[in-house]
Amino acid sequence: MNAANPAKNPIGVFDSGVGGLSVLHEIRRELPGEDLLYVADSGHAPYGDKSTQLIEARVIAIVEFLLSQRAKAIVVACNTATGVAIQMLRARFPVPIIAMEPAVKPAAAHTQSGVIGVLATSRTIASNNFAKLHERFGADVKILMQACPGLVEQVEAGNLSGDKTRALIEQYVLPLLEQRADTIVLGCTHYPFLAPLISEIAGPTVAIIDPSPAIARELRRRLATANLLSTVSRAGTERFWSSAAPDRAQTIISQLWQVDVEVHSLPNDATVDAATRSRAPL
Repeated sequence: MNAANPAKNPIGVFDSGVGGLSVLHEIRRELPGEDLLYVADSGHAPYGDKSTQLIEARVIAIVEFLLSQRAKAIVVACNTATGVAIQMLRARFPVPIIAMEPAVKPAAAHTQSGVIGVLATSRTIASNNFAKLHERFGADVKILMQACPGLVEQVEAGNLSGDKTRALIEQYVLPLLEQRADTIVLGCTHYPFLAPLISEIAGPTVAIIDPSPAIARELRRRLATANLLSTVSRAGTERFWSSAAPDRAQTIISQLWQVDVEVHSLPNDATVDAATRSRAPL
């Protein structure tokens, strides 16, 4: 880090793939002057069907890389990584680490029917973090947990509105509506890119809740508390890395970021992957 003025250093953001770009969009709106680093671990997506050991190995390697790029804070823009590894990351690394959390609390406050649905990966739903959320807010509302296999892969492929994507969303959302859910939580950072289609299928009376704006506000608060907010007046920059094939990564990240960007290969990824496989065979 810039020891003389660490507030000038960038913010590191990562996800199992490109879904965390939905969080990066909100961070850019909230903090227009900050420099941002983004790592998409698309070569190993989705995390939802991976072992705990593999996920921990991946996120450690990525955070170490972001710190090597002078990141002053880390945003874990991945609900699955948060559920599996957030306590380990906070114990291991000294910088502020901001994590995702399914927006069950605001959904519970918003619902009129008393029924909310949560769309998430199976690992997020099975996590201790989610169990705690259910215990805290499930007494007064009914929380329907819906795992959504295949949706992450559709976003990773840039297929945000095709027939297969629509069929999957109908498969996951319609049963929630049949049980009177009037509020749906997007419990994976990939899913905000599908929000228009989810909203179309759910109908205008169903609220769709994305936690990304709240994460961006929490990041601002944590930076301010640590005296790490940038004081420069220029517009912030973004840099991107991916563990997927560079050409494909550049296409999908540019599509979702809505600007043509340069995407770098995650350095030493082959070495990291070999170590990961040896520690956590699937």
